[in-house]
Amino acid sequence: MTLPPLTALRAFDCAARHGSFTRAGQELGVTAAAVSLQVRALEEHFGRQLFLRQGNRLTLTDAGRAIQPRVDLAFAELASLAQDLGQAAGP
Repeated sequence: MTLPPLTALRAFDCAARHGSFTRAGQELGVTAAAVSLQVRALEEHFGRQLFLRQGNRLTLTDAGRAIQPRVDLAFAELASLAQDLGQAAGP
């Protein structure tokens, strides 16, 4: 299995935390439509719906709830790695 696109994972992570494509887009500096497209790409990648879309409201599906903590943990680990490498870099 190929890895999912990092941009799509980031869009999912933000949308899951905010419960909104609009607020996720504001955090990421993109439009709500761009976030929605990235989430759709991730859903296609996994072959599973991750959000229930009800007007402007988003609710995680069972699949979305299952992966959200793992995606959050993966980004926390990447942030930690970046911090460690930044501290280890010399002039």
